[in-house]
Amino acid sequence: MTVHVVGIGLDGAAGLSESAQQVVEMAALLIGSDRHLSYFPQHDGERWALEDLTAAILEIRRHLATQAELEVDAGSIVILVAGDPLFHGWGRLLISQLPSDKLTFHPHVSCVQLAFNRLQIPWQDAHCVGSQGHYFEELTAKLKLGVEKIAVLADETRTPAAIASLVKALDLPTRYEFWVCENLGAADERVIQKSLESLLRESFAPLSVVVMLRESPPKAEPLDVAKLPLLGVPDAAFVGCGDRPGLTVEREVRVLVLAELALQPEQVVWDVGAGNGAVSIEVARLFPQSEVYAIEQTVSGTSAIELNCGRFGLQNVFSIHGTAPEILHRLRPPHRIFVGGSGGGLTKILGVSALRLLPGGSIVLVLDALEDIATVLSWIGDRVRREPHWSYRILQVQLSRSLLAGDLTRFDPLRPISIMTIDRLN
Repeated sequence: MTVHVVGIGLDGAAGLSESAQQVVEMAALLIGSDRHLSYFPQHDGERWALEDLTAAILEIRRHLATQAELEVDAGSIVILVAGDPLFHGWGRLLISQLPSDKLTFHPHVSCVQLAFNRLQIPWQDAHCVGSQGHYFEELTAKLKLGVEKIAVLADETRTPAAIASLVKALDLPTRYEFWVCENLGAADERVIQKSLESLLRESFAPLSVVVMLRESPPKAEPLDVAKLPLLGVPDAAFVGCGDRPGLTVEREVRVLVLAELALQPEQVVWDVGAGNGAVSIEVARLFPQSEVYAIEQTVSGTSAIELNCGRFGLQNVFSIHGTAPEILHRLRPPHRIFVGGSGGGLTKILGVSALRLLPGGSIVLVLDALEDIATVLSWIGDRVRREPHWSYRILQVQLSRSLLAGDLTRFDPLRPISIMTIDRLN
C-alpha cells in the first residue's frame, strides 16, 4: 500500500497533472478537507474528511500494518493537501510519522510561487513565513533584519490586518510595499497593492498571501516636525539605511544615550558610526546652537543622514563620509563623543578620541559584544593608570516593547546592550 500526498490548488482537479489525476482516481481511500474532497464528486472509493491530521495518521499507520500482516495490497491511499506538501505543508509531519518507502509526493504550485509570478518578481531570495509554528516571532525577526522580500501566509486568525498591526507596532525605519494576493488560482483571484493603513481597516479572503517588498531607495513620507516629541523621536520618523536596519539606534536606547552624554548648549559633538543619524538629529534638535558631526563610513548611512537632516530641517548636523579614526583628526575638538559603531577599530577610535576630547568631556559607547566591553575595560584600565583624571561607568540595558500579535499582546526584546560612559575630569 502506497500513501500518495497530492498537492492541489484552488482550481481543483483541473489544475492537476494527468498523472496526479490518475493517482486520485485509483485511490482506494481519499483523504482531504471538505473543500478538497468536493473537487472529486465522482470518486467511488472510501472518503475521509480530514479534520484531525494526527488521528488520520494513526489510522493510516493501522491500515499499513494490517495490509503488511495480511500480505495483501488493498490499493493506495491519497491525501489531498494545499499546494506543495513540502512547502509549509503537512509533508514534514507525514515524513516523521509514516515509512518513507510508503510515501510518494505529487507537488502542486505553491501559493507563494503563484503570488510572486502574479507580481512578476523573482522569488528565489524571498523569505517565507508559514501559518504554523512561531508565526509572529518569525515574522518579527525578518522585519527587524529588513529583508528585501517577505511572503506571509495568512489565514482566518493571522489576517493581513494582524500582520499590518505587527508591522506598525514594531515602528521600524525600514519601509515596505504591501501586496495582498487572494484566492490564487481560483476564478475570484485578486492581487492588489495596499497601504499599511488600509490593511488595518480592510478584510480579505482567508486564503491570502501578503507579499512585502522593501522600498529601495526608501521613500521619505511627509514629516510634521511640529508634532514630534522634543525628546525620543519615534524610530519610524527616520529614513533607514536600506538593507542595514541595525544601523538605527532604537528610541529607548537613544534616550538613555542622551542622558549619559549630559549635553550642554553650544558644544561640539561627534557621533562616530552614526548609522542613519538618529542620535545626531536628537542632539541637534535639543541644542540648535551645538555643532554635531555625524561620521559614517557606509554610503547608505551617509545618504540616510543627509536625507533625515533635510526632513527635520536641521542646519547644525554635518554629515561626514569617512572611516574612523582617520577622519577624526580633521574635525573640531569635541565636548562629547558618542560611538555607536567602530567597524573593528575600537581601540584606535578610543585613542584618537581621548587625545581630541576637551577637558570635562565624555565618551559614550553602545556595546553589544562581550569582547568589545573587554576591549574598552582594558583600554580604560591602562589609561587610568597613566592619567588618573579618567573615570568610567557601565549601564546594562535590557528592554522589551509590547507587541500585538494577532489577538495576544507579548513582549518583543530589543537587543541587549551595555552603555559605557568614560569621563575626562580635567
